[in-house]
Amino acid sequence: MMDIAEVAKRAGVPASTLRFYEEKGLISSVGRHGLRRLFNSSVLERLALIALGRAAGFSLDEIARMLGTKGNPDINRELLVSKADELDKTIGKLTAMRDGLRHAAVCSAPSHMECPKFRRLLGLAAAGAISSDSKRNPLRKRPKSTS
Repeated sequence: MMDIAEVAKRAGVPASTLRFYEEKGLISSVGRHGLRRLFNSSVLERLALIALGRAAGFSLDEIARMLGTKGNPDINRELLVSKADELDKTIGKLTAMRDGLRHAAVCSAPSHMECPKFRRLLGLAAAGAISSDSKRNPLRKRPKSTS
């Protein structure tokens, strides 16, 4: 058994987060010692799963569904694939932004607003294309159509 202070220290989260997770049903205490909540050591594994889920971008509600109520996680594999696809899109967006920033830093145009690549990136950002299309790099010149 560990009290809330020890769990907080070992898990690297504030006690307030532990109380919030307990309120949301993600973890549960097994009793109290005075005013302090007590937890089984297995709570550390659940907290690690929560941390992993949060780092991957899952909501607490999604994590709660995967953790289940019986103590054994029931992780939906289709949800994992969907989240991986979402991460691919985010990576594409961030890669495009990184490439745009690097180009803007070394561009020889007198002003960034005169740089064709920067203007293309700016237009795509304004149209929302960067956030929704991770398969293309908006800085790469596209071949002109011959139709």
